[in-house]
Amino acid sequence: MTESVALDPVDLRILRLLQNDARTTYRELAAEVGVAPSTCLDRVTRLRRSGVILGHRLALDPARLGRGLQALLSVQVRPHRRELISTFVERIRALPESRALFHLTGPDDYLVHVAVADTADLQRLVVDEFTSHREVARVETRLIFQQWECGPLLPPVKGDRPGTGERPAADRSPAGDR
Repeated sequence: MTESVALDPVDLRILRLLQNDARTTYRELAAEVGVAPSTCLDRVTRLRRSGVILGHRLALDPARLGRGLQALLSVQVRPHRRELISTFVERIRALPESRALFHLTGPDDYLVHVAVADTADLQRLVVDEFTSHREVARVETRLIFQQWECGPLLPPVKGDRPGTGERPAADRSPAGDR
């Protein structure tokens, strides 16, 4: 289990602001939390090094990239041994169709979120990349009709500003380039 990191109110405010707009510049962020830009930079650097900030990412629309069908695959792996698990996880994570992979308790060992072109592509993926491997005992497929993103991990506190849209390219942001 990962240990939590001690965070003071300024750290939490920085995180709340960045999670809603990772393109906020250090100068803007420092003004919002009431510290000097150099202090803000030091704090964000510390939050990255401690593993609190894992990075940033660009969200893409799978449908606009030709992968309009998404599904959740419940997978049983047998026997459930560490050497098989490691190989399975590496193989599934390397598939371009894989969006997320979860190791579970209960009757299914894994839940895999995939994005594919169509039902024929989904069938090919299940047959060629999952059930063709001896350790995969069962795959159950559920199509995703609609998906919503959920709220931020740290809810905003009164007085936080909402994200403000695009930032000038010349401004350096704490999250780096997207």
